[in-house]
Amino acid sequence: MGPIDTSMTRRQACSGLGASLLALALPTAAAPMPTALTVAAFPSVDKIVTAAIPAWKKLHPDIDIKVVSRQFSDHHTAMTTALSTAFYLPDVMALEVGYVGRFAQGGGLENLALPAYGIREHVAQYVSYAVDQATGPNGAIAAAPTDIGPGTLLWRSDILGKAGVSEADLTGTWDSYVAAGIRIKQVTGAYLLAHARDMKDILIRVGIQPGEGLYFSADSRVLVNTPRFARAFELARRIRQHKLDAKVSAWSNEWSEGFKRGTLATQLSGAWLAGHLANWLAPDTRGLWRASQLPEGAWAAYGGTFYAIPRGAPEPNKRLAWELIKLLTLSREMQLAAFKAEDAFPALVSTYDDPFFDQPIAFLGGERARVLWREAARHIKAVAVHKQDAFAGEVIDTELDKVLDHGKDITVALADAARLLERRAHR
Repeated sequence: MGPIDTSMTRRQACSGLGASLLALALPTAAAPMPTALTVAAFPSVDKIVTAAIPAWKKLHPDIDIKVVSRQFSDHHTAMTTALSTAFYLPDVMALEVGYVGRFAQGGGLENLALPAYGIREHVAQYVSYAVDQATGPNGAIAAAPTDIGPGTLLWRSDILGKAGVSEADLTGTWDSYVAAGIRIKQVTGAYLLAHARDMKDILIRVGIQPGEGLYFSADSRVLVNTPRFARAFELARRIRQHKLDAKVSAWSNEWSEGFKRGTLATQLSGAWLAGHLANWLAPDTRGLWRASQLPEGAWAAYGGTFYAIPRGAPEPNKRLAWELIKLLTLSREMQLAAFKAEDAFPALVSTYDDPFFDQPIAFLGGERARVLWREAARHIKAVAVHKQDAFAGEVIDTELDKVLDHGKDITVALADAARLLERRAHR
């Protein structure tokens, strides 16, 4: 992917003696309006932005939208580089929730709470926890939410039927979920989970107190050496001890093959995974999957996408960038279109009365699963973001691997993780 062409430079705009004299005569003249805005995105956000271009052109027929798309990890790496160097910055960047705090606290994103943007006028229109995820300790709002990931349990009805396991067995408690996995493995040979890490990923999101994040409190206190993480590690270890996970990582070829071949009985994830399974991961398993709320009445957010404006983007572009973000996130029509086409669960509350939520989902055996996910979205509490979240996630995964693969004591593993994160918390 080539460099992002953002706009004309000031030298190009004001070259020549005539332009220089004009600039002297009119020192307060406005900068030239852009002819295009560049949006940096990843799949399938790139498709959502592209699909919105006709609606944008009705509002701004003379301003084009250029979408620069990279794979998820490549995109966020490119945005990290762009923000740190101020080169090849887009006008709008899509960000997964895990990167919002990191980029915002680095000072690279516009504060959308400023009068020039006025996002606070629209806060009540978004799912409350999503806005809170992008809000810093000083009240700055670094990005606008566009889609969310209500946590859900997806499961194979055919595999559970063969094993004589009911939905209630699966969802009653986390302990009953593991017990159901033991039964499933004994009778069918199928694994309960792709990786024991999936259990940890959901459980560390359950029971978070107001003002806390996944790994840090609002005042950067490290939260990993706590009962929340201890339970997540303990249940993940129990999954591994009973050989209930296939030991395959998400998004790997082995992961998708497990869904296609029916060797994975369940998956804990965000609601968006049902769409991925239907559209490209395992379309031939149509009708075999079902969705439930998480075990033990848990509510957890799993992923979500935001749009942000880089602080270093050209000034004339920023007002239009905000207009584009409002179109993508505050238009009921645009939000529902993205939901219907790309399974991007809306962050816009006014969409929640749409009949589409009540429609049966053929891939899920005719289940009206969107109603479940809407209920989850209304129960989920805010999780504060921190600039060191991405690093903390790597540290925790490393320590969990030591527990699972080498028998490291959980207490020691979490203490070691906390010690390392405390040294990084205030950087």
